[in-house]
Amino acid sequence: MTKATKRAALACAVAAALGLALYFNGSTAADEVADNQVTAAATLAADPAAVARGAYVSIQGDCAACHTVPGGRAFAGGYGLQTPFGVIYSTNITPDIKTGIGNWTERDFFRAVRHGRHKNGQLLYPAMPYNAYVKISDADMHDLWAYMRTLQPVEQSPSHNTLGFPYNIRHALWGWNLLFFDNAPFVTQPAQSAAWNRGRYLVDGPGHCAACHTPKNFLGGDTGRYLQGAELLGSYAPEITADPYRGLGSWSREQLQTYLRTGANHQAIASGAMGEAIEFSTQHLNDQDLAAIAEYLKSVPGSNSIKPQAMATTEPVMRRGAQVYEQNCMACHNVAGEGIAGMVTGFADNPGIRTPSGSNLVAAILKGSKAVTTSGNVTGAGMPSFDWKLGDADIAAVLTYVRNSWGNAASQITPEQVATARRTLDAKPQMLRHF
Repeated sequence: MTKATKRAALACAVAAALGLALYFNGSTAADEVADNQVTAAATLAADPAAVARGAYVSIQGDCAACHTVPGGRAFAGGYGLQTPFGVIYSTNITPDIKTGIGNWTERDFFRAVRHGRHKNGQLLYPAMPYNAYVKISDADMHDLWAYMRTLQPVEQSPSHNTLGFPYNIRHALWGWNLLFFDNAPFVTQPAQSAAWNRGRYLVDGPGHCAACHTPKNFLGGDTGRYLQGAELLGSYAPEITADPYRGLGSWSREQLQTYLRTGANHQAIASGAMGEAIEFSTQHLNDQDLAAIAEYLKSVPGSNSIKPQAMATTEPVMRRGAQVYEQNCMACHNVAGEGIAGMVTGFADNPGIRTPSGSNLVAAILKGSKAVTTSGNVTGAGMPSFDWKLGDADIAAVLTYVRNSWGNAASQITPEQVATARRTLDAKPQMLRHF
């Protein structure tokens, strides 16, 4: 065989393999179990028991949070999902025939949710986490469809996305799917308990936890650092593995369940994107499912982070940080960073304080923070903004102090980092004092 023949054979083999991979990742054959006749707007009554189960599946998937504008009509779309590539607006998924999914069949719905395919064949952006929803079982999908058919139709067209070139080219999603979409159903692991498998199903499937908590590459695909924390547009979704220093290793299962149920526990108070997830989703899960999630997450191996050496209290930045803390933070967060359980974040030995970038802490001081309000914790305390009061150097100093005190050790926050966040977050400049 000549060299030219060998090269041609290799090229054919590569092309065949690529074609096979494209075919597999593009296959929606698994969705053919769904009905392809009855539309969402059809008057045929749905089974009430299936509707109730489907409402619970919708809660697991946090569907309302993304498909409802705050203060708007439920599931009517229009919520702007901020991505590094631009804003993607969620669609109307009510049974409205003109602007929603009223003329969709169950099979159309299955293909959109689990395989990112619109009824018209258009590929959906993975801001709709079909790469996680592909794990949702046939039974849960049938029930979810039954529930969606009962929603009140709302006529509301979505806004246009603001993605720039080349991210506005949907055909490029074929390549994205080939690289990052695992077109495979959820498979139980017989060696593990039923609760562990249920927890993994909820975390990897409807809960789509990796969408925020797994680091992304420059194309927005998941890296191999599963649930090990990710920077997301100026905020940080922390590690949620069993890692003892940056993950959940120091929390008991009960403490983790309390956090997911109420938005607060002995140490942490949820706000921002996690607050929304708890408000719309996890607080409504039953105790068995919360226990299953806790059992699974506590088993996930983490980044095996090594605790660094804390900065010495004699360092000038630590001395300045201690002064700023005493004058501005101690009244709520207490003398030794104890916080107030269920109301004010405790800083002492807190993995959320030791995140690699500290961006959440910078944002909280600059813009303030509002704790989520849940049925299990109605306080929903707030933290005021300090952008007007503290300069970049003082914010950097106090955060460096907090991140290196009371059992914590983490990298120094710099004034330049705070200045960048102040601009990015459109925070106020420090108010000048005149004496």
